Amino acid sequence: MKYKVLILLLFFMNGCASSRYPIIETGTTGTYHIVNKKETLWSISNKYNIDINELIEINRIPNGNKIEKGQRIFIPKKDDTIQSVSEKQKKTLEIIETKGERFIWPVKGSILSSFGQKKGESLNNGIDIKVPVGSSVKASKSGTVTFCSDVFKGYGKTIIIDHGDGYQTVYAYNSANLTSEGDFVRQDQVIAKSGSSGRAQQPSLHFEIRKKHNPVNPINFLG
Repeated sequence: MKYKVLILLLFFMNGCASSRYPIIETGTTGTYHIVNKKETLWSISNKYNIDINELIEINRIPNGNKIEKGQRIFIPKKDDTIQSVSEKQKKTLEIIETKGERFIWPVKGSILSSFGQKKGESLNNGIDIKVPVGSSVKASKSGTVTFCSDVFKGYGKTIIIDHGDGYQTVYAYNSANLTSEGDFVRQDQVIAKSGSSGRAQQPSLHFEIRKKHNPVNPINFLG
């Protein structure tokens, strides 16, 4: 309530101002946050550790469920210090903001071995895609790299990404891994170069989608 009276007074003194550029109480210190694509007021309030209702009130937001990309949100200082956001919090927020993504093809090429097809004495837990050595391997969906190895038995140079929604993706037979464990990667970001490491019979990418660590047919998910 301490902001409400002064904000209303300034509103009437200055006329109708756009909610994208809110009038803030003189003397109030803080910073502006520029809304990015897919951000919500809830994620912003969590990012700065401030009550969402306080943000709605001080920014005169008519509907907290509707904010626009590029909109300026004023973040008042708390106890004279803007709350810092830990790396763990940042990753959590990034995963929340990318949960609606569909899986995309990590490379473009023909399928050498399909899901469930026999490979030696075992069945293929994913698909093998034929691509030249050194082709860019891209993240099928945004997420956090939870495994990165140059000598994973049978798989060779391998990366595993956890997407924070119960799904993981596996990228193997690489010639080079270009990311590290703990990294947050965006969909379509180059994470490796294809090769023929591990048990690959020819240059290709071994790609898996796992649901709660159990392999599922990638073809059913790829857009």
